[in-house]
Amino acid sequence: MTSKHLPHCFTQICAALLLGLGSTIAIADTYPSKPIKAIVPFAAGSSTDQIGRAFAAKMAEALGQPVVIENRPGANGMIGADLVAKSPADGYTLLFGTNSTNAALKSLVKNLPYNQDTAFTPIGYFGSVPLIVAINNDVPAKSLNGFVSLAKADPGKMTFAYASTSQRVSSEILASVAGIKMTGVSYKSGPNAMTDLIGGQVNMFTADFGVTLPQVQAGKIRGLAVTSLKRSPAIPELPTVNEALGIKGYELIAFFAAFGPAGMPQDAVTKLNKAINEAAKSKDLAERFSALGFESQPGTPEALGQKIKLETAKWAKAIKDAGMEPE
Repeated sequence: MTSKHLPHCFTQICAALLLGLGSTIAIADTYPSKPIKAIVPFAAGSSTDQIGRAFAAKMAEALGQPVVIENRPGANGMIGADLVAKSPADGYTLLFGTNSTNAALKSLVKNLPYNQDTAFTPIGYFGSVPLIVAINNDVPAKSLNGFVSLAKADPGKMTFAYASTSQRVSSEILASVAGIKMTGVSYKSGPNAMTDLIGGQVNMFTADFGVTLPQVQAGKIRGLAVTSLKRSPAIPELPTVNEALGIKGYELIAFFAAFGPAGMPQDAVTKLNKAINEAAKSKDLAERFSALGFESQPGTPEALGQKIKLETAKWAKAIKDAGMEPE
């Protein structure tokens, strides 16, 4: 090529580069250009569902597109999580995940259909809620200590319900630290388990405030303790498990966060994270869920990624300490 051809060729290259850059900017500017689907891997009416729907509504306002909730319950959240892990990483399919799907399942399931450490893009943190240890009204115990005494008197007779990882692990660890044996009964959803607790088909159920608090307040079940390190302003009369049993270090809280499939475009992650953080800071959302003991904590996708690493290690230890084997 002669030198006189160079300027023309150079101009063409520059024009092509600018065109390419322009289309990239256009793509970045247009996300989201259609409704976003958010998979809630638990049943309608669960805390994940209630919190997820409230965040979805706020995110839709910020993003200018609907964020449509789809419930895909089953297998402690694994079914919904797997669906998102195998979806296109274009920012239009999200997982509203929890400590079950994104921290604990790795230690509970031998053959997860996805690699929990690499299958997801962390997007934004919603917040956390403690759980309440509750019993059926006909169980003749007025305190957690009283319940432990009953369980010790007849090993294996006391039953506990669970419909999620946090519900199961919290009960197994409680049994482990209290030195009691209980029999676990698996349910498809928290509301189903609650129906059976009220009806007396199971003796104990440890679940998030969304499922338990209204029933405790209505006198349909008896709350014994909260699973956080400090008492909850939502029900300050209930002691912590540590206080009730005179132990240290028992803490089990459920958290909620948004994830996408691995390899999502950075601009989509940034926009979604900003919408989530705006929702987390909104006063009406905070007030609406304060009764659930919900505490929001806006942060970056990177901070969520770090949190997931720490939580995965924490849950692995809790599951091992409770003597639970992956199934």
